[in-house]
Amino acid sequence: MSFSPSPTAVRFDDDQMWVELDDGRTLGIPLVWFPRLLHASPEQRLRFFLSPSGLHWDEIDEDISVAGLLQGRGDMTRSSRAAA
Repeated sequence: MSFSPSPTAVRFDDDQMWVELDDGRTLGIPLVWFPRLLHASPEQRLRFFLSPSGLHWDEIDEDISVAGLLQGRGDMTRSSRAAA
C-alpha cells in the first residue's frame, strides 16, 4: 500500500491554487486545470473542506484528489482539453 500525503491547507492567488501537504510539500496548481475553480468566485473557492485524500467544494461540485495532483492530472471529467 502506497502512502499518499494529506492536504493541510489550501490558498489561491489569481492564477494558482496552492495546496499544502502534511509531508511539508506545497503544490502550485494552475487554476486552468480545473475550470470549475477557475470560474468560481473567490468566495466560492474558499468554501472547501479537506479530507485525508483530497479537496472538496460541494457548492461547485468539485472534488480533487491529492494523488491526482501528484500525478499531474487536472480535471478528468472532460475528454478533450480546452484551448488555453
